[in-house]
Parts: sequence; C-alpha cells; structure tokens
Amino acid sequence: MGIIDVKDLVFSYDEKEETIRNVSFSIEKGTYTTIIGHNGSGKSTIAKLIAGLLEKKSGSIMIDGLDLNMENLNAIRNKIGIVFQNPDNQFIGSTVRDDIAFGLENHCVPQEDMDEIINTNAARVKMTKYLESEPTHLSGGQKQRVAIAGVLAMHPEILIFDEATAMLDPQGKDEIKKVIMDLHHESDFTILSITHDIDEIAASDAVIVLNDGQVVMQGTPAEIFAQEDKLKKVQLDLPFAVKMEKLLNRRGVKTDRALTMEGLVDQLCQLRSDM
Repeated sequence: MGIIDVKDLVFSYDEKEETIRNVSFSIEKGTYTTIIGHNGSGKSTIAKLIAGLLEKKSGSIMIDGLDLNMENLNAIRNKIGIVFQNPDNQFIGSTVRDDIAFGLENHCVPQEDMDEIINTNAARVKMTKYLESEPTHLSGGQKQRVAIAGVLAMHPEILIFDEATAMLDPQGKDEIKKVIMDLHHESDFTILSITHDIDEIAASDAVIVLNDGQVVMQGTPAEIFAQEDKLKKVQLDLPFAVKMEKLLNRRGVKTDRALTMEGLVDQLCQLRSDM
C-alpha cells in the first residue's frame, strides 16, 4: 500500500456528467509523482479530492492508511500541504515573515519557537533576505516560494503542487521546479505535482497521464515518453530534451542521461569534449 491510494474514484460537479471516472493509482512514500493532462482532463480536481477540498461521489481515497472521510479529515489535512497556482491568492500577512507565521499562529505554536521555524523554512526556499519585504515587492516566483515556505513550516508529510508554475514567467517556473527538486532530494517528502508542463515530468519518479477524467497512462518518465503516439492522442507532446535525445539516437549517438534539459546539455558537452 502506498502513502496515497486511490481506487475506483468517481466525482461529478453537477451530478450529471462525471469529471473523474473510475480513477485508480497508488503513490509510494517519498516519491515525486507528476499528474499531467490537457486543460479539462481532471488533474486539478484529483488534487482537491486528495486534499479533502472536494467530496467524492464514490470510490476510495486512502492517505497514509487513513480512509479520507469526515472522521479522519483533520488528521489527513495535517499530513498534507498544498500550493495552488496563483501566489497572489495565498498571501495573508503584510510581510513574508508574517505570511509564513500565519499557519503557525493558527496552530498555537509558541512565539518563542516561531522564529526558528520561519527562518529555517525561508532558507529552504532561498527567501531569507526577503523576510521583512511586502508581498507586492516580490516577483511571481518569489511569492510562490514564500507560499511553499508557509506550507513547509507546518511539517506536512505530503506536498501537493496544484499547477504551481502555471501563472509564472519562465524564470519563475525554473525557480519553483528547482525548489521542488531540492525538496525531493533533501527530504522524505512525498511530492505530487499537478502540471500541464510536459518538461516537468522528466524529473519525476512516476507519471500519471489523465484524459477526460480517466487514467490513460502510468509509468516512469522513460516509459511514458516511449509511447509518443499515445501522448499525441491526448494532446501532449514530448519535451524538447527527449526529442533531441531521440534524434541523437537515430543518428547513432548513444545517450545515457538526456531525459531532462540539464541531462541533454551535459551529454552534448561530453560529446563535444570527446570529439
């Protein structure tokens, strides 16, 4: 059993048309999993169902061995931290420090313990020097990093990123992707990222592809990218780095770490040095 187990999940917003149809998957503890699909595929609905923000029509959701129901809802929510796509909608405090402190205050964390928690988690997302800054003075990527720090301060076991890079410019997207990877490598968080960015899934451990409210593909990034025709049928394309890798392989150049853009660059530099 995984830390998240979803079985035969069904959900409808209007009781007429099912948005989520018999979805089943399992996520292992400590892994980084991405759920990808085109707009309207149901991926953000899945995130809200797992976080207990929506109520399922049927099926089951198990979080760390607990059935997601009203009796277990508070215990489950204490295990989950969620970051949404619009950082402006997540700011509560007048400064970065106040915003990170908000959740701690609601959980009655003693004042003398707060500063260490705030400073530790601001440092984890590289926002220490902005602690006294007002949110309006921050970039989109910086605001999203503060939102992540606020979530981390609550010590969740599961981090859900619901389209966390969707409203950011390229620099902001890269900032958040790096934070996610750093958290994955430095800790035992279970990370679930809901995304429409095909490039993001290359760095994950496992991928779930949704289409019209159903799981149509599951596997490692390499397994998913090997099924290019299936991806195209659900309006998804291969990342640029993977396309380049396939092109190099067709030309007889063997690659061993080019699934990500960083891997592609490393591979090309190695090839150049070997010439």
